[in-house]
Amino acid sequence: MRTGDKRAVILAGGISSRMKNSSVDPRLDAELVRQAEERTKGMIGVGEGGRPFLDYLLYNMKHAGLQDIVIVIAERDAELRQYYGTRDRDNDFHGLRISYAIQRIPPGRKKPIGTSDALTQALLSKPEWAAGDFIVCNSDNLYSIRCFTMLLEADAPNALIDYDRSGLEFEQSRIAQFGITRKDKDGYVLEIVEKPKMEELDSLRSSDGTLRVSMNIFRLNYSMIFGPLRDCPENPVRQEKELVTAVTNMVKANPRSLKALPLKEHVPDLTYKEDIPITREYLRKHFATMEW
Repeated sequence: MRTGDKRAVILAGGISSRMKNSSVDPRLDAELVRQAEERTKGMIGVGEGGRPFLDYLLYNMKHAGLQDIVIVIAERDAELRQYYGTRDRDNDFHGLRISYAIQRIPPGRKKPIGTSDALTQALLSKPEWAAGDFIVCNSDNLYSIRCFTMLLEADAPNALIDYDRSGLEFEQSRIAQFGITRKDKDGYVLEIVEKPKMEELDSLRSSDGTLRVSMNIFRLNYSMIFGPLRDCPENPVRQEKELVTAVTNMVKANPRSLKALPLKEHVPDLTYKEDIPITREYLRKHFATMEW
């Protein structure tokens, strides 16, 4: 990062409703089914010896040079804290400093109020970050070392990884749900178009003809994003305050502040029970050994 900051926020405070409500995959044993229906997704033991998914994300973060990590968790998520450290701040995990921010469920709701609120809680827990930058990402995607390194080295106030849709190894129906980035001629993001219609696609192609999507991983400037996060409106359909809305409002207020970094590679995803055996095979192939 331009400021030398090596900080990241992992969003893990959701209730994992899509995982819990998805159909049971016949390839899963009873223990993995139980974990899928009871745990936050990052704590499902998809790795060798039951290693949780989140370990692999943290492993890639460390090898990219990140050091100070805030995990946004649900109020009653004792399991994650028992695994990564019980203190509120600065637990040591293989040399990483792990802290927690709590995302509570507001009265009258059954689930948290969204990813924008989750990141707000993280930043409120780290006022000392106010002069710098940080990376924020999902807890159920396994972003690569290369991806984190690109964000750390980007020479722009803010940046996102701009994934080539053709490099993602998902069914087309899932890829169609990802937000497509619309950029100016110099690669600065103008907006992220959620669930675009088929007739919109040609107008959203990048200058090289590719369709590129956001997988919800950004490097953001604390002071630039905090206001849009705090003031983020609820999505009228999903009734959540969404990070993509806050980022879009930040870009509107600060044109040419969010650089798109093109990358073509797969991003393992743990959204549904059917993703668990696919992810286990990916981890067996690519993480046979882990040298922390």
